[in-house]
Amino acid sequence: MAKKIGEVTHYYNRIGVAVLQLEQELKLGDQIMVLGRTTEFGQVVNSMELNHRLIQEAEPGMEVAVKVMERVRAGDEVFLEDAA
Repeated sequence: MAKKIGEVTHYYNRIGVAVLQLEQELKLGDQIMVLGRTTEFGQVVNSMELNHRLIQEAEPGMEVAVKVMERVRAGDEVFLEDAA
């Protein structure tokens, strides 16, 4: 069962980066699912930045930039998929 960990607040189309407002922690290597009205895809978190610096993990309350494989939209929800 996937649990909601955050929401997309912005998307930079040219560089394929989503800004996420986190409610739960997120780490490099985590498998996420992005769901919205017209968005539905999963991917592994391979690149994450905070204030233009690469980070390995982020805590609840942080707003981080994550490289995404597909277009996302503000308001799309981000879920952490179980490893099982």
